[in-house]
Amino acid sequence: MSTRISAIKNGVQDRDSEAWKKLCEYVDDLAESGGEEFSPKEAIGAELFSEIQELPESIAKLKKVKKIWLYGSKIERIPPEIGEMESLEYFDPYTSYELHWFPYEITRCKNLRDSRISTRILYGNYKNRMGFPKLDRNPVRYAQETVKCSICDKEMSYDKTNQLWVSLRVGTDVIPLLINCCSEKCERQIPSPPENYVRFPHKGGSSLEQPS
Repeated sequence: MSTRISAIKNGVQDRDSEAWKKLCEYVDDLAESGGEEFSPKEAIGAELFSEIQELPESIAKLKKVKKIWLYGSKIERIPPEIGEMESLEYFDPYTSYELHWFPYEITRCKNLRDSRISTRILYGNYKNRMGFPKLDRNPVRYAQETVKCSICDKEMSYDKTNQLWVSLRVGTDVIPLLINCCSEKCERQIPSPPENYVRFPHKGGSSLEQPS
């Protein structure tokens, strides 16, 4: 079992850069046109795309997008707003080696049936059991000053949220998901993970026992 724990970095994206502005413009244009494929590397060019560490919250506007192409990206995190991409069917961040986890809200993409993810670099993956960062010591923060409950959408401050990890099947892969939970009631609604994964929501850390 691997006990390697990678610290989660907050504020990784330079939101004043040309790359970020071009990406946001692309999202706006794609939303307006009703395009069905989100391929930022092709849209803004490989050089600018290499400066992108996270996707903008405005991806929530991409209601018609069915496919996401993030092959070979340097992206480190996906915002919870991906859960609002109601038409999403295929998700491909393959060889995005800095992308170790995903927001729980991606489970809201009910049409998402197919994915291609480099599972070896995911927290808790079955190949090397990469350790989960301990959330009570290193909480994940997004760009906003508040965060919504991943289960019921209640808005709350970061000091009120209970952040948890859970591994669930999304598309064709079992992936680690970050949950922002507002209450024990919401925590009880979290689905049970599949066999051969930690069978309950947890806070991570080196003391967490994972299946062999």
